[in-house]
Amino acid sequence: MADRRSRVSIDWILLSILLSILLIGWLMLYAVSYQGPGFWFDINSVVGRQTIWLGLSLVIFSIFLTFNWRIWNTLAFPIYIITTISLVAVLIFGKEVKGASSWFSILGYSIQPSEFAKLGTALGIAAFLSRPNINLENKKTIVQVAGIVLVPALLIFVQPDAGTAMIFMAFLVPLYRAGLNASLYLLGFSLAFIFIGSLLWNPYTMLLLILIGAYLFITVNIKDSNIPFSVLILTALFAFASFSYLSYFWILIALLLVGIYLSFILFNEGKYRALIIGVTIIIASTLLSFGTQWAFDNILKPHQRARLNVWLKPHLSDPQGDLYNIIQSKTAIGSGGFSGKGFLNGTMTKLRYVPEQHTDFVFSILGEEQGFLGSFSLILLFTFMLVRISIIAERAVFPFIRYYAYGVAGILFLHFFINIGMTMGIMPVIGIPLPLISKGGSSLVAFSLMMALLLKMDMARTRY
Repeated sequence: MADRRSRVSIDWILLSILLSILLIGWLMLYAVSYQGPGFWFDINSVVGRQTIWLGLSLVIFSIFLTFNWRIWNTLAFPIYIITTISLVAVLIFGKEVKGASSWFSILGYSIQPSEFAKLGTALGIAAFLSRPNINLENKKTIVQVAGIVLVPALLIFVQPDAGTAMIFMAFLVPLYRAGLNASLYLLGFSLAFIFIGSLLWNPYTMLLLILIGAYLFITVNIKDSNIPFSVLILTALFAFASFSYLSYFWILIALLLVGIYLSFILFNEGKYRALIIGVTIIIASTLLSFGTQWAFDNILKPHQRARLNVWLKPHLSDPQGDLYNIIQSKTAIGSGGFSGKGFLNGTMTKLRYVPEQHTDFVFSILGEEQGFLGSFSLILLFTFMLVRISIIAERAVFPFIRYYAYGVAGILFLHFFINIGMTMGIMPVIGIPLPLISKGGSSLVAFSLMMALLLKMDMARTRY
């Protein structure tokens, strides 16, 4: 019987979205370089140099589409090792820019190895998770996979480039798909909430929230939780309603009495483990909360404290200093209104009011010139790209392709979420480029490679 299987063509939907975003990025950088009537193209301008990188990226993209996808499965770990070694080399031989040794200088062009380390780690994680009998409930396996992610992340962190190092959290996405315990993610979100909340509110407010959270955990472990749960809700409402009228002392006394009541019920039911966990949550969270504030005041350098204040407490920041970039970016985006001022008509873009508008704050150009419609359209394009990548992941025939796809999706999501959030003041300014759009040859080539490999891997599925 003849084999009716045939190779399928490239995913034209994802390719179309990719090319659309690349075109939007080129037009935005052209707007940055525009110098008035008569200007067309200058090879030494921002858009000129980016055009060279864009052409190189498209050539590399096309070449890599011709390779057999299995080669990346075979070479995944060697590529991971090479990209990790490059991170060590850049610390020794790299060019220092703005205090960070993150670039190699080659023939007048800067190459940033950390961009390619994301690709290497995505391949390494995919290869590791696709091994037979991988069990993420095994502690040894968790340590191994954590090492694969943390080694390059820490090397990037010491450059120092904390923003790029943070992107490696993206690999929690394929790990979750591979079966990593969801409670670890809950723990991570809880720690992040305590860290951010401790900087945003005073320690006593955080202690109040910690106690209520711990009591909620204890309550759900009580056999007949109707009465304890009602008591917990009423106490929480009392605590917040009394916040402006009673001292912290009396509010905490009330919460302490509720805690003793709940603990007594658990003890009588013999649920000692839940009681110990609840007490541990309270102690550990309280120490972390007070420790975070202490570290902020005594360990962080002034410029690091300033960055966190710009994000969490902008009223404490200097509008002409640390807060200036955010104010100008938000003003530029808001000035575009619903439909924008029109292509090349952005006054704040032309007059360079927004610093770093070709890299970190490139989204402000789109907001000013194309308004809400243009900004929302770009966000939709990125959303459709992530959805399409997820579809590719789930229809993948081989686990290696599935985990690689989710790794790419995680990297793209963190990049565009943090970057757009930075321009609107809802995320800290940590130097994360907008993928496929911001000026940067290394980033453009690396993302083009990621997408070329993904599209080629997707063609490994068969049509019947």
